[in-house]
Amino acid sequence: MIIALPLAILWIGAVCLALLDGTRKPVGWTAVTLLAAATVATVVLGVDVYQDGTRAVTAGGWMPGIGITFRIDVLSIVFAVLSQFVLLAALAFEVSQGVRARVLPALTMFMATGLTGLFFTGDAFNFYVFFEISMISAYIMTGYGENPRQFRAAFTFTAVNLLGSVFFLIGIAALYHNTGWLDMDRIGQQMPLVAENPAILSATIIFVAFSIKLGLFPFHFWLPAVYTGTRGAVAAMLSGGLANIGTYGIMRFGADIFPRELEEGSKVLLLLGSCSIIYGAMQALSRHTPNEVLAYSSIGQVGYILVAIAIGGPVGFAAAILYAVVNSLNKTLLFLSASVRGLLVGAAFAVGAFSVAGVPPVGGFIGKLALFRASVNDDDAWLTALLFVGGALSFIYMFQLYRRRYWIPENGESSPLAAQVVVAIVAIAIIAVGIWPQPLIELSDRAALVIPGVLP
Repeated sequence: MIIALPLAILWIGAVCLALLDGTRKPVGWTAVTLLAAATVATVVLGVDVYQDGTRAVTAGGWMPGIGITFRIDVLSIVFAVLSQFVLLAALAFEVSQGVRARVLPALTMFMATGLTGLFFTGDAFNFYVFFEISMISAYIMTGYGENPRQFRAAFTFTAVNLLGSVFFLIGIAALYHNTGWLDMDRIGQQMPLVAENPAILSATIIFVAFSIKLGLFPFHFWLPAVYTGTRGAVAAMLSGGLANIGTYGIMRFGADIFPRELEEGSKVLLLLGSCSIIYGAMQALSRHTPNEVLAYSSIGQVGYILVAIAIGGPVGFAAAILYAVVNSLNKTLLFLSASVRGLLVGAAFAVGAFSVAGVPPVGGFIGKLALFRASVNDDDAWLTALLFVGGALSFIYMFQLYRRRYWIPENGESSPLAAQVVVAIVAIAIIAVGIWPQPLIELSDRAALVIPGVLP
């Protein structure tokens, strides 16, 4: 069945690759090929969903609401394809330079399995299961490189995110206790009947879990240590791929299951998002190494997504989706390009820097434009001013980083051409989004409309 094909490719590929030595080039490129095949299969499924609407199937022939349901809509497809593309680029980048641990290709496939599964599932507990598959892969992956600093990063990441996982599991248990269902559609139907206090408590617990995964202020304390302590490819996977769990989770659970609580807590979300934007930018200004700047920039950039979600409605949710896509591509490009040298790399890094700052004609400009549109639609002059200030600070710290990294001559050999080509491909994708934004804008608008309560 076409719905199960991407997951089948990823899961079977991951199990088979776990038996092989991933440091061998043929094994690494086999993993890249399988991940590319799964991405293509997801795109084909996405075309079908875009044309014919949501697809759903219940495993084992059970009745809907009883068996585990896979429910795939445009929102699911956007995040699945995005995460698979990020992991594909990061894995190809690392394989081209030489994999240093035999388990890395298999771990990347397991992470892709977990991410794709949680974007596709319509069952809350199954969401948790796939959530943990991707997180366990990430726990091991953060120690990739096997030096003391990377082991410290792995310990920090594991300890903090296990806490997030515990919060999320408690939230799922609370949902089942309050509604008697694990099917997310049925939970959404029952939640308006739940008393206000239990509903708010459940929503808060799940929001904290996803905020820890996103590294939102004030749950950001783990993120700089991890992003600066891992290799570029792993940091790209975490920031460009794994962080999508938080964005997707807040949108899917917040808008589908807790729309009342999301609306009531919108001012809190605006405050947290605003603090993330300013705090991340100010900290990035004071840092000097690329990974430090990019780590704090990541905190600031997810603040924009939270602000858009807090605005809500078709405009706000569409802006959040569009900005999440652009932000994932930006962070993937910047973390990869910051760790290599070559003729193509400086230009590619400049593309990522301009995109973070929202300078046309790259994709980040379209993301910032969508946010400005959402703030104007919300008739909030303070919010519009915040976006201007955040954009200006982003331009300053990215310009500083580019000057330090590429204006000062540095001796050393260029990185492998294949690694430079991977970086260039991601940069071209960001430029393409900026020059021809209409497909992504339409896709984001369409994805926002699958959220209950959002009308055309």
